[in-house]
Amino acid sequence: MAVVRVSYEEYKETADWLLAHTEQRPKVAIICGSGLGGLADLLDDKTAFPYKDIPRFPTSTVPGHVGQLVFGRLQGRECVCMQGRFHFYEGYNIHTVTYPVRVFFLLGVETLIVTNAAGGLNGSYNLGDIMLLKDHINMPGFAGQNPLCGHNDDRFGVRFPCMSDAYDRELRALAKQTAKEQCCDGFLQEGVYCMLAGPSYETIAECRALQMLGADAVGMSTVPEVVVARHCGLRVLGLSLITNNVVTDYDSVEKANHEEVLRTAQHRTQDLQRLVSHLIVKI
Repeated sequence: MAVVRVSYEEYKETADWLLAHTEQRPKVAIICGSGLGGLADLLDDKTAFPYKDIPRFPTSTVPGHVGQLVFGRLQGRECVCMQGRFHFYEGYNIHTVTYPVRVFFLLGVETLIVTNAAGGLNGSYNLGDIMLLKDHINMPGFAGQNPLCGHNDDRFGVRFPCMSDAYDRELRALAKQTAKEQCCDGFLQEGVYCMLAGPSYETIAECRALQMLGADAVGMSTVPEVVVARHCGLRVLGLSLITNNVVTDYDSVEKANHEEVLRTAQHRTQDLQRLVSHLIVKI
């Protein structure tokens, strides 16, 4: 497998351009998943950069992903939001998918909050539940698609980073506390997220296999960004909005579709925004 390398200088070119075009110096970055870009709309003193205008930055092609980087203040805290992420299934290599995370690191970001829309594998989950990620299963990584493959640049992190603590325990505790304060704890879950490459939704047999592996939710993103964030030493908090229930019964007439994902995201997005915006002041 040929590994496409991105040099430190390329990441730095992007970061330096952004630092030159905004006075904001965020310590928190938020990656907004499908239908969840409204988080960025909550920012005060906003400066938005379309991805196409940022040197060396990829562009997003998925409906529900606006495709811009937004700097601003959320509850007084400087942060940067990705309105739209990049996916392996769009045809990008795994290094391009994770490109923004290393740029965030070079901007001085210390904490990454990742959100996504996911299918519920856990039978006790309901549509609209928010799952706090406590761990993940990296299926593309099993197949050799790990963003850390290739030459390791020690300026970003060590050759063999630990992933058993990928999702920060203290941040998860703060999220639970904040959810209780904001009356969101009634639909807050905590579980394991499994990433598949997509873009096709899972078969019934695949869903059953993932349940046996211990996955509570399944999606097509997040894990590569988390791996690179931890490699860079960033603290990570992950939140999945359960937007559809996976099909595990051969007699079922239900079918997963992206429109349902976006509809459910729109229904619960204000609760997720409230949770994140009140949590960010505690980080």
